[in-house]
Amino acid sequence: MENENPTSGITDSGTQQTSDSSQVGNDIRAINELIQTESAFIDLIKMEMNKVIIGQPQMVERLLIALLSNGHILLEGVPGLAKTLAINTLAKTIEASFSRIQFTPDLLPADLLGTMIYNHNKEEFVSKKGPIFANFVLADEINRAPAKVQSALLEAMQERQVTIGDSTYDLPEPFLVLATQNPVEQEGTYPLPEAQVDRFMLKVVLDYPKKDEEKLIIRHNVSSSGFPKPNKVVSPETILKARGIVKQVYMDEKIEQYIVDLVYATRTPKDYGLDNLEPLIEFGGSPRASIALATCAKAYAFIKRRGYVIPEDVRAVAHDVLRHRIGLTYEAEAENVNTETIINTIINRVEVP
Repeated sequence: MENENPTSGITDSGTQQTSDSSQVGNDIRAINELIQTESAFIDLIKMEMNKVIIGQPQMVERLLIALLSNGHILLEGVPGLAKTLAINTLAKTIEASFSRIQFTPDLLPADLLGTMIYNHNKEEFVSKKGPIFANFVLADEINRAPAKVQSALLEAMQERQVTIGDSTYDLPEPFLVLATQNPVEQEGTYPLPEAQVDRFMLKVVLDYPKKDEEKLIIRHNVSSSGFPKPNKVVSPETILKARGIVKQVYMDEKIEQYIVDLVYATRTPKDYGLDNLEPLIEFGGSPRASIALATCAKAYAFIKRRGYVIPEDVRAVAHDVLRHRIGLTYEAEAENVNTETIINTIINRVEVP
């Protein structure tokens, strides 16, 4: 009898594993079918944005990832790369409110959040809401405003609410901040501190368009037919529903471990055989980086019409999630080593499941 119990236990365990695997497979098939139906709006948004934005497919895709992940995005690039235009166009494809705030050195937090004004008819102070109360907020050249204004914006991004006087107001849903900054000109700018940059889920660095794309851009802008206008093709309710589906995308425990290993390699590279990176990294990604990697990988899988995450999804979003979360030492700057090089080294070293 003593010999039968272990055997029976093993059989039960094996049966249980088979049952669990079968259930997971059924769940993945179900979420796959759901995504095939509910992700059609992705093509509609891309089609409308491609009317206006030529080239920059990565930027368009990253904007969609931020939208589906309920995270904010920071676009960095020299002037004239359609950063503002892309954000404006995305907002116009969705039936939602849009607000553009040009950040300047004389901007005050009240100009952003709102303030209390005196109502002569009621003989009392009432709240006057600022431009932050919109579904899409474009913070143009965010690094041109002083720290007090940046802090006010980033608090609203994190808490999804604003306090004016004694009253607290929830920001509308969906709420997405899309900020731009120019990395070239540093005079009269207030660079975002690392702790505040960390609030952005993604940081996307834009490059110049290709020659063929630039020819199309010229043709696009000087044509007699006028500049094309995108149509509203999606409702806010569709976006909120899609976010719920993104959360259902299956992520295996091995993928979770892969994400943790990537982030830990930015903190303790020596543990992963990357001793040469140890003197180059001042600090690595926070737990917020791990959460962002997982969330963005799920959103990327959704865009690719898949109900499960694969390692390539994680690798595809790793640079945009990690590049603003790794601090470099003076030694790294002296050797002209940037975060892109460090992330590439880590991705090539950490074992893929």
